[in-house]
Amino acid sequence: MAAQLEASEEYRVVRRFIPRTAYETPSPPDVRRGLIVDVETTGLDTTNDAIIELGLVPFEFDARGRVYVVDEARSWFEDPGRPIPEDVAELTGITDEMVRGQRIDDAAVLREIDRAVLVIAHNAGFDRRVLERRFPAFAEKHWGCSVQEVAWPRFGCRGSKLEYLLFKACGEFHTGHRAGDDCLATLHVLAVPRDGDVSPLQLLLEQARRITYRLWAIGTPIETKDQLKGRGYRWYPGGTRIPKCWYRDCTEAELAIEQTWLREHAYDGRQSPPWRVDKYTAKERYSDRMGA
Repeated sequence: MAAQLEASEEYRVVRRFIPRTAYETPSPPDVRRGLIVDVETTGLDTTNDAIIELGLVPFEFDARGRVYVVDEARSWFEDPGRPIPEDVAELTGITDEMVRGQRIDDAAVLREIDRAVLVIAHNAGFDRRVLERRFPAFAEKHWGCSVQEVAWPRFGCRGSKLEYLLFKACGEFHTGHRAGDDCLATLHVLAVPRDGDVSPLQLLLEQARRITYRLWAIGTPIETKDQLKGRGYRWYPGGTRIPKCWYRDCTEAELAIEQTWLREHAYDGRQSPPWRVDKYTAKERYSDRMGA
């Protein structure tokens, strides 16, 4: 029946996602170990909101982004010590009763952190900040983001929501609402789609290996804000080390070009503008250490 529907070209059949225990075999001698993570929290404040569920999936991969053995997904509830907001409970399906008295297995998580060379999340800018506060060992790891570091249009996807990627890039759906299920789905959309021989995970690895230069446009006149926004600069609200200012992330090749533009358009040609340049790798990217 599914074959007939597809052959008619009037229908598209979407199949249920079934987690794999391996994508490629056998594992090569130089295989590396990665870790997919996902958290549910009491809110979106990475400084104060608490984890109510953590999921993780360890897996093997190589330098070309091919995935080998996939370990079993693991997940834990954790009691945040305060009521879960109604909107969060409705969104996640996690209730106060489900988390009451529960705690993440710290020892199990720390073992997986220690074994992994790369941690991946489907919104690393959020998950990393939350997890580093709960497990400081995450700060010592390289991180990648399956939202920011994959050019999904290359695989026919105009968005980056996980359920959409699973449908559009893999022709599959899943009904899991737990963090561990989402980790398995994240790994699947990284491992399965292909553009020739290139997988999304390969693109993620290439981006994770890069060095990022953040150009802080400190002290620019307020009347230049529209030019800066139009150029792609973002606003930083200020911290203990960096004051309120606009910033832009660049590659090494882009940095000198951007400094020339910034000097001419935001600093009135000053030869020694008060800008600042910081260099980041996957060890700092997506963490609170980018700024502060």
